[in-house]
Amino acid sequence: MFGTALLGMLGLAIMLGFVRLARGPSLPDRAVALDFIASLVVGFTGVFAVVVDAPVFLDLGLVLALVGFLGTVAFARYIEKGGPPWYKS
Repeated sequence: MFGTALLGMLGLAIMLGFVRLARGPSLPDRAVALDFIASLVVGFTGVFAVVVDAPVFLDLGLVLALVGFLGTVAFARYIEKGGPPWYKS
């Protein structure tokens, strides 16, 4: 009961994060929204693993957390340099 309500709230937060990701207004706002969504998806997989009693989903959450972190670092580098890293400026 409580797990299902928590999954619903996390799903709603993910949808609101997608709205912020789409609307913007600037590139750093979109980077923060993307990181927010990645964190929520990790939380969603953790709660889902507890609700369905399948600890294999915790491994998925760990992998998603690592990929999300690397994506945030890459996106921050992209914003800092003003373009892809293979373009020398």
